[in-house]
Amino acid sequence: MDERARKYVIVGNGFAGTTCAEQLRKADPACSIALFTDEPYPLYNRIALPPMLRKQVTEAKVIMRDAAWHEKLAIDLHLSTRIDRIDAAERVAYAGGRGFPYDALLVATGGRPNPSPSPGAEGAHNVYNFQYMDDTKAISEQLEQSKVAVAVGGSFIAYELAEAFASRGVETHWVLRGPRFLRRMLDEIAGEMVDDAARDEGVHVHYGEEVERLERSNGVVTKVVTTGGLEIPCDCLGIGLGLTINTEVLDGTGVEVRTGIVCDDRLETNVKGIFAGGDAAEFYDPTAEMHYRMGTWNNAGAHGKVAAINMAGGDQRYHDVPEYSSQLFSAQTITQFGISPEYREGLEMVRKIDREKGHYRALFFWQNRLAGVLMIGKGNRAGKRKYVEAIKSKVAFAPSEWESLLGWTAG
Repeated sequence: MDERARKYVIVGNGFAGTTCAEQLRKADPACSIALFTDEPYPLYNRIALPPMLRKQVTEAKVIMRDAAWHEKLAIDLHLSTRIDRIDAAERVAYAGGRGFPYDALLVATGGRPNPSPSPGAEGAHNVYNFQYMDDTKAISEQLEQSKVAVAVGGSFIAYELAEAFASRGVETHWVLRGPRFLRRMLDEIAGEMVDDAARDEGVHVHYGEEVERLERSNGVVTKVVTTGGLEIPCDCLGIGLGLTINTEVLDGTGVEVRTGIVCDDRLETNVKGIFAGGDAAEFYDPTAEMHYRMGTWNNAGAHGKVAAINMAGGDQRYHDVPEYSSQLFSAQTITQFGISPEYREGLEMVRKIDREKGHYRALFFWQNRLAGVLMIGKGNRAGKRKYVEAIKSKVAFAPSEWESLLGWTAG
């Protein structure tokens, strides 16, 4: 390879990292690309893990890229390999004692799930987090021999566990510390609609409860005891208590880290040549005019494309409106784009509710500008494109107009 060819190192082979590698190859056929992951798998579709746990898709359908794909694009894929440290001054990443020089480096390391802090959890054979392919396989195998399963947490991960447990015909209990699912984003009415969907699936939902302790026998949890005195038999325990962002690889580099890896709207950090993307990036959103993290699949892919252009010397700005969408049990869906009260305090809201149809729509305003939208209900996504355009435009709407925006459909 030409000695003058640019060299790239990408830490993390999720959707952000692999998309970045693919875009770099398209932009520069002569460059070298080293892609690292501490998992034994090439890119797989993380949003397909819940359907895999529900036994609706196979592992083969979840895997998105194979070794041959990487070979064809001359992407040097390092499986089960952790980057030990980065020398930002010399622009070298080290793994297993070997140095990998780079002209630009992307850190797209995502986050690791927080373990259960409850007494009795550590070392138990049937307590699981749900973030990776191996987690999915282990939980699925345990469910084959389970009669009762418990999901803990008010996050999307906890919901996905409860949904999967119920779909597998296992008696399911969902324990939440707060008064509702996604309590920082959903109001009481929206929370009730999710609760309805959960109970319709036979899920026993326990609000305002925390796990006080786990009772064990021969290294296996047999009972969950809550602070409110509930005693729930348990064969399989799933934990959804948030993530710790993987930023340790940047220790000593001088890169700024807050809730994630701080980067500008080009996804470059304060250290020239080091970029961040995906769940790990605390990126600048020029539309919302703030830094935040949003770990969504679409966002990760957009980050990978923008980072690749800028790593190769371009000047692309991230300007997408972040979005995620998910099914809520079999009867409901949720779509959110832009920002919500989870990300910025002081947002003002108008909402429209149709309990009979199971529809809920909330619009969030900041400084009279539309900042975000939340939609619950199948068939309740009309107007999405128009809302996204309004968010991007930064146009101010008089408060007297806000209610009328709830009726937007196509346009």
